[in-house]
Amino acid sequence: MTTQLPLGLRWPRRQRFEHFHAGANAAALAAVQALATQPGAPWVYLSGATGGGKSHLLMAACQAAHEAGHTVQYLPMKNLHEHVMALRGVAGSQFIALDDIDVLAGEREAEHALFDLYNRARAEGTALIFTAQVVPAQLNLSLPDLRSRLGACTQFTLKPLEDGERREVLRRQAALRGIELDDTVLDWLFARYARDLGALLDLLDRLDQASLAAQRRITVPFLRTFLREIG
Repeated sequence: MTTQLPLGLRWPRRQRFEHFHAGANAAALAAVQALATQPGAPWVYLSGATGGGKSHLLMAACQAAHEAGHTVQYLPMKNLHEHVMALRGVAGSQFIALDDIDVLAGEREAEHALFDLYNRARAEGTALIFTAQVVPAQLNLSLPDLRSRLGACTQFTLKPLEDGERREVLRRQAALRGIELDDTVLDWLFARYARDLGALLDLLDRLDQASLAAQRRITVPFLRTFLREIG
């Protein structure tokens, strides 16, 4: 993925604010929405484990900022090999989202590039949002001033949805597709499949298509066969 997203980019359809199931993260959701749409809103730093919704909120923020007429750049640092070049190449955007910045820790040149980007964005009135696995104080940075700058952001540690909340989201999304998921199916699924909500919703899309093609209800035997076939 390039660092500069083209204007015609279709953002992932499910990674929008309306598809983010906040649970205990309502305050984080509100802060990210404000940053994406309201000039001068505080910058945001999101931390938390993989699968907790950090990238979802970044993508949703980029989409909202783009729809609000802002130029947007999204940098998935974990997927970029030339971190310094990517950070130095950021220019002219009004909203910049930096995903997984913890991968920069220990790369002195990359840390300096991020520090410079932070200061330049502050001077130019650009909005910045960051994600990492841990809070700024726990980043293994060699540049103390960068840790200090990141620590000045409004910080939220995203809390994953409880199993009961994930089950209810999955049941509700299934109902919108005309699918009934009973407790037996959900019990079997949650015991054997990744509990990341995004993965579960992706699976639901595939199950919907498979059950329609087979003209069968989603039962435990159907689910067992389906998961075996997709590996």
